[in-house]
Amino acid sequence: MEHVEGTILAGRSFEPVRGRVVVEEGRIAAVEETETASTSIVLPAFVNAHTHVGDSVAKEGAVGLGLEDAVAPPDSLKHRRLTDADHETLVGEMHRTFRYMERTGTAAFLDFREFGVEGTRALREAAEGLDIEPFVFGSDDAAVLDVADGFGASGANDADFSALRAAVAERDRPFAIHAGEPDATDIHPALDLDPDLLVHMVHAEAEHLERVAEQAVPIAVCPRANLVLGVGRPPIETLLEYTDVALGTDNVMLNSPSMFREMAYTAKTFDVSATEVLRMATTAGAEAVGLDCGVVEPGRRAALLVLDGDSDNLSAVADPVEGVVRRASALDVERVVLP
Repeated sequence: MEHVEGTILAGRSFEPVRGRVVVEEGRIAAVEETETASTSIVLPAFVNAHTHVGDSVAKEGAVGLGLEDAVAPPDSLKHRRLTDADHETLVGEMHRTFRYMERTGTAAFLDFREFGVEGTRALREAAEGLDIEPFVFGSDDAAVLDVADGFGASGANDADFSALRAAVAERDRPFAIHAGEPDATDIHPALDLDPDLLVHMVHAEAEHLERVAEQAVPIAVCPRANLVLGVGRPPIETLLEYTDVALGTDNVMLNSPSMFREMAYTAKTFDVSATEVLRMATTAGAEAVGLDCGVVEPGRRAALLVLDGDSDNLSAVADPVEGVVRRASALDVERVVLP
């Protein structure tokens, strides 16, 4: 049994509780309100709802490039760099990205992995020896479902995914797809595929969001990546009126996979509360694919992020949720509990 003490951001509302989290065999047994001298802030570890970690071999390689030249399949700089990288380099750089994510408080991430079975196996290899949990949306064809957790489609304008969608449904795996990133033309076709997760939705309009609500499809947004690629500003405030919205960092070549940076940017750029941003960075991503983390409550996996509430950065913070979302950084991490 282990006790993690401090100010606990408990439950789905992240209500601050002074006390301790009781951990037994890797799960949260109780959240107890009790006196404690600890100045730590305890919250659920992050769930990064959209990544492309293969890009770890090309960090900042796309500076100044737009969407098509940077990341669009099959001939973008991203895909050329991935093709040119040898296996050892690719796996090694992904492993370093995973290690950074784990050390900065990420418990799990939802990755769109290129290059089919081979690409997914390389990602699994890169995660060996770490406690971070990859949820892999594989690519290319249905055979990838032998090694991946679901299927990730590039976009409805890129190919006809209807047969693949049926194959994924037969395997009872989630189907995710990019939509509404460069423009709105692929959103209705993406929704026609009855996806389990939509990514980006920068150009979503009311007619699309009514279908999103009707189909109960969660959305992963990546505002920093959208900014870098110049595709626009995701209407996060409006998206939240229709469905659950999760936060992702997208391509490693564009931005560091730091949920601290993604939260701070989102909180300071959009009219969204700090509580909602923290939910987007934890609970929403976990629930989008059924992961057993993202909330500090009894029965959940004890995936916890412990921050030094008395660090030079966080000391005298009036509201711990605001402090975590708007101010905290990797330097404030005291430890990460990932059973």
